[in-house]
Amino acid sequence: MSKENGRLAGKVAYITGAGAGIGRAAAELFAREGATVIIAEYNRENGGLVAEAINSNGGSARFLPVDVTSEDSVRKSIDAAIGFAGRIDVLYNNAGGSSAIDARVTDCPADEFWRAIKLDLFGSWITCKYGIAAMLETGGGSVINSCSVFALVGTRGKDAYTAAKGGIASMTRSMAVEYAPHRIRVNALAPAVTKTDRVLGLLETQPDVMKKTSERQLLGLVEPSEVAMTALFLASDESKTTTGQIFAVDGGFSIS
Repeated sequence: MSKENGRLAGKVAYITGAGAGIGRAAAELFAREGATVIIAEYNRENGGLVAEAINSNGGSARFLPVDVTSEDSVRKSIDAAIGFAGRIDVLYNNAGGSSAIDARVTDCPADEFWRAIKLDLFGSWITCKYGIAAMLETGGGSVINSCSVFALVGTRGKDAYTAAKGGIASMTRSMAVEYAPHRIRVNALAPAVTKTDRVLGLLETQPDVMKKTSERQLLGLVEPSEVAMTALFLASDESKTTTGQIFAVDGGFSIS
């Protein structure tokens, strides 16, 4: 299929955390499907390399630095994206992550709670603030937030991260109601343990965690490309009547 006939032909996708892992997989897939992709990334080296790789393979991408914990940085990055591409049709809030410092609430440092809230919840909220404002100017679009399977089921040892991701799930539903009249749909992905380089590195040092995770994820660990494929559906017009939903891409974790 040519990019002109791709599922995202003519669309502009702004993806945070697109320099590695799930974000990179989505950026490369979206570009193959015809989108102009904004690589919104904190790590300048990674972001530049992803944009270069997409452009060298015939796609269209632009790296723009962003720190999603900073309102000023997000505002400037969104403005730069519009200056470059003219619009934003797809906003994928992929940036975020947990930390080994996280723990049950009675043991977790307060600083870790605020780190998770600022990176995961505030980062998605503030990017929506400016990204959705851009969509209102051009008649609609698709917002994809990054939730987690840990926002859908009870788990141990992650009370800061689950608080942030649970907030994203609730925020997704509220924004879906708020912006449906403007043809802006808002959904979220809830992956379980995904085989990014960072996660695999952590699991190698925690064989017990790997064993328990493998047993609970009935269909195995999730590939970044599998999350990206679900994001592609939500980014495309195929999901034009889908909003306010949380999609578990979890290998069966949430039902085991």
